[in-house]
Amino acid sequence: MNEAAEVSDGTGRAPGTPPGVADLDLGPALEAVLMVVDEPATEEHLARVLQRPRRSVADALRALADEYTAQGRGFELRRIAGGWRLSTRSEYAAAVEGFVLDGQQARLTQAALETLAVVAYRQPVSRGRVSAVRGVNCDGVMRTLLQRGLVREAGTEPETGAILYVTTNHFLERLGLRDLDELPDLAPFLPEAAAVEAESQEGVPSFDPDAPDADDADPASTTHTNTTTTEI
Repeated sequence: MNEAAEVSDGTGRAPGTPPGVADLDLGPALEAVLMVVDEPATEEHLARVLQRPRRSVADALRALADEYTAQGRGFELRRIAGGWRLSTRSEYAAAVEGFVLDGQQARLTQAALETLAVVAYRQPVSRGRVSAVRGVNCDGVMRTLLQRGLVREAGTEPETGAILYVTTNHFLERLGLRDLDELPDLAPFLPEAAAVEAESQEGVPSFDPDAPDADDADPASTTHTNTTTTEI
């Protein structure tokens, strides 16, 4: 044992040193991570992030899944598509559906309305180009519009592979329109497609995962990445 270990508190850390990831209780650490994942997390990924052996992670995941089932929780830990993810237990799906549908009655924020207008007039359009038009990160707003069924994915952009979005029939129903041709003539007030394309290539939407990489971003348009505004 070296001198540093001898003055530790038995955990390998010097007294007063905050715990690292590897020092956290594995079960609660897994729960914390699984609460924020957007897609099923593999055992390998979780083991790497939490700095634990894969076998230990696998055993802890199964223990958590059994614990939730035994306690009759409203959610369960399931192995899906090669990974693990928390999901609503089927017998409580009606409660979740009622909550989601009730939330859809809430009015959209100004940011959501502006984002929806850009999609409506520029569809099919990527999140990167929507962000370029509005000048702010629209990821959170786009998630809201997707959850409310007002926009949907419609393939990818051939040049960049970015996901494209269009409005839905639900959008038309909520606005009382038969088709998109009945939209008010607001397109002239939006930037031209060529201008948006130029801004996208210069890196304006570099904060968006759908946008192409750009090494020569215009400082005047991007300012500092860490000060980018996010709206939800």
